[in-house]
Amino acid sequence: MRKIIHIDLDCFYAAIEERENPSLRGKPVGVGGSSRRGVLTTANYEARKFGCRSAMPVFKALQLCPQLILVPVRFDLYRAVSAQVRAIFGRFTEKIEPLSLDEAYLDLSHLNSSGESVAREIRNQIREELGITASAGIGPNKLIAKIASDWNKPDGQHEVGPTDVEAFMRDLPVGRLWGVGGKMRTKLESLGIKTCGDMQRYDKIEMARRFGKWGLELWELCRGIDDREVEPRRIRKSISNENTFRENLVTLDELRSPLHAMLDELTADLTRHETRGIRSLVVKMKFADFTRTTAERAHAVLEPEIFDELLEEAWQRGEGKPVRLLGVGVRFRDPEGREQMELL
Repeated sequence: MRKIIHIDLDCFYAAIEERENPSLRGKPVGVGGSSRRGVLTTANYEARKFGCRSAMPVFKALQLCPQLILVPVRFDLYRAVSAQVRAIFGRFTEKIEPLSLDEAYLDLSHLNSSGESVAREIRNQIREELGITASAGIGPNKLIAKIASDWNKPDGQHEVGPTDVEAFMRDLPVGRLWGVGGKMRTKLESLGIKTCGDMQRYDKIEMARRFGKWGLELWELCRGIDDREVEPRRIRKSISNENTFRENLVTLDELRSPLHAMLDELTADLTRHETRGIRSLVVKMKFADFTRTTAERAHAVLEPEIFDELLEEAWQRGEGKPVRLLGVGVRFRDPEGREQMELL
């Protein structure tokens, strides 16, 4: 049986800013958004009580919480702390798969200690040495571990053992599955599907008929099936960030702010990874009807202006359909130089 932990640092950027400036503690804090036209990168829990969240335009956050304290982004500091967290992970396992600066999967299957005790010790060391908190999920696969890490936030953990998966998934709201946002929940509820147990009553053929390939994925997800390995040394072919919106965005202008917020994080990710050089820039868009498109252009430098052009290109392909997901990324050059040459 595999023993997988998902560690998620609580409100990471905001937590570091509070650590560096204790006078911020207990007050609503938003990181990012140097002006009212910017967007929040992170909001702490005090700000979230007012409805503030990441990728939200600053002007809207200030409407919800006029006393919100805005702090500029300091990616160099966040990357340095993230590296310290990674060093703590390394005391327990070499099988570490970072997802971003503030979360990672750890495979502890080789240890005799329980996943619960190791997760607690990792969280204790992060708190004592770095002055921030982390939440953890422990499960037999990556899907279960990631869902469980959100169970007792902040500064908590939750374990789902192999024999508990069936009961855990049966009562789990479908909105907890990745990719199931507000519109999808409404569609599923119209079919009488509110929990994963409700969804399990549909066989593969019916799920594929109703939702296509995505239906086949949902058939596995609602049963807690996930065979993916923790991949610490995989050769990255790309890096990307995606954002599934709570409410669909309906205009091109609405998409520009979250695009540039994701570009800031993409820049941080690129700095953190040793790369072989960028081959192309990519914008991915998924529409309300779950159709999707990808706009891509060969370019060796991350330039926001080109991403703006790709955003408009992808938007036009949707012919005005509302957008439920936006992604930005880069593809890397082949490390062996095996890329096909273009015909002149």
